[in-house]
Amino acid sequence: MKDRSGIKEKLVAQALAEGFVSCRVCRPWDVPEVPGRLQVFLDAGYHGQMGWMAERIHWRGDPSLLWPEARSVIMLAESYTPDEDPMAVVGQADRGAVSVYARNKDYHDLVKKRLKRLARWLIAEAGEDCEVKVFVDTAPVPEKALGQAAGLGWQGKHSNLVSRDWGNWAFLGSVFTTLELPADAPERDRCGSCRACLDSCPTDAFPAPYQVDARRCISYLTIEHKGPVAEELREKMGNRIYGCDDCLAACPWNKFAVAASDMRYAAREELKAPKLAELAALEDAAFREMFSGSPIKRIGRDRFVRNVLYAIGNSGLPELRAVAQRLAEDPDPAVADAAAWAVQRLA
Repeated sequence: MKDRSGIKEKLVAQALAEGFVSCRVCRPWDVPEVPGRLQVFLDAGYHGQMGWMAERIHWRGDPSLLWPEARSVIMLAESYTPDEDPMAVVGQADRGAVSVYARNKDYHDLVKKRLKRLARWLIAEAGEDCEVKVFVDTAPVPEKALGQAAGLGWQGKHSNLVSRDWGNWAFLGSVFTTLELPADAPERDRCGSCRACLDSCPTDAFPAPYQVDARRCISYLTIEHKGPVAEELREKMGNRIYGCDDCLAACPWNKFAVAASDMRYAAREELKAPKLAELAALEDAAFREMFSGSPIKRIGRDRFVRNVLYAIGNSGLPELRAVAQRLAEDPDPAVADAAAWAVQRLA
């Protein structure tokens, strides 16, 4: 067995060298508040169509059940801070607003590769009896709660993790390991009386601080929600066609934001302010080609074009009426419905 003295300090140094902005450690069982909080969320129906959240509630509520042999959870944050005003395109009538994180490569792939390299380093450093598993957002792991337990930051009133050191523009990843590592102290809530994130929400998706009703959240509506969006919410979506950054951009702790270390998070030129007319014309093959390697690809052409048509309907531009009209007979019912709505709005 290798000497493990000082392995925690080496681990943090290695994580920073990989490009992570922060690395902290907690135990899998350090989030006892999660089951109750999650049950309240589900009982209120705030999860909308995300039935998978209820199906895996036992794992989401208790990370120690995900892998009982794990003794430590290494929590990591990777910055994707935009290098320009993330809200600049919001409200531009003929353009679509794409969430900052989706303007280039899929973060799942980039973060997971970094996590795997760090995990391999840990195994080599600690010895063969060290086992690891890595997770990035796709497994039933309560990353934000674990992040707070490990001291990365705290869950703000918008429910996202916030840090005094890097604001809230960061992806979270975790490495579960059988290795016993010294745990860090949890971070405390530092939001105070601030409610900038709550007041910034276009659809009033926060029933109360620290609570999110996904059924009203634009990120959920444009990404997870299948079928037509309720008409009362369409106008409030504005020109946001994939995700929403309003609450993140409003957080004052972003004055400490750290620049993204990976250039692949920088926005592709064609996604900084894409033209709605061009996006609406995308057929399935063209959509797949344009968004290859992007998180946008997973929602498919139909849901994406539905979002674009809502933005066209909100544009107030009569010249876009013909664009919507061409999709009024689209094979997808949600697209056809959105097209009809946009045509009527622009009449």
